Amino acid sequence: MATAKQRIIQEFVPGKQVTLAHVLSNPDDGLHPKIGLPNNGGAIGIMTITPSEAAIIAADVATKASTVELGFVDRFSGSLVVLGRLADVEASISAATDVLCDELGFAPAP
Repeated sequence: MATAKQRIIQEFVPGKQVTLAHVLSNPDDGLHPKIGLPNNGGAIGIMTITPSEAAIIAADVATKASTVELGFVDRFSGSLVVLGRLADVEASISAATDVLCDELGFAPAP
C-alpha cells in the first residue's frame, strides 16, 4: 500500500524583514544538546532575517552590543542564535533588531 508523501514548500517574499526575534530565558537543560549548542546555563536568543545575508550584520551587532557567544549564524537561511546571560542576550537581540529596523529599513517581527 502506497503512503501519501508530504511536500513542504518554503517561500520567501522579497523585502527586508526580521521575521523572528525571540529570547528563551530559561531553556530546559535538554534543549541545548538537541539543537547542537553548548549548555552554558544561560538564555538563548533566536533571530530569522530576510534577506538571509543580513544575519551577518545582525551577528556583528549582537556580539558588539553585549557579552554573548554566537551559537549559530547562517547567511543562507538567515538564522542567528546567540547564547549568554539573560540580560546580555536580550540586549544583543534588541540591538540587532534596532539596527536592522531603525537604521537599515527592515520591517520588524510582530
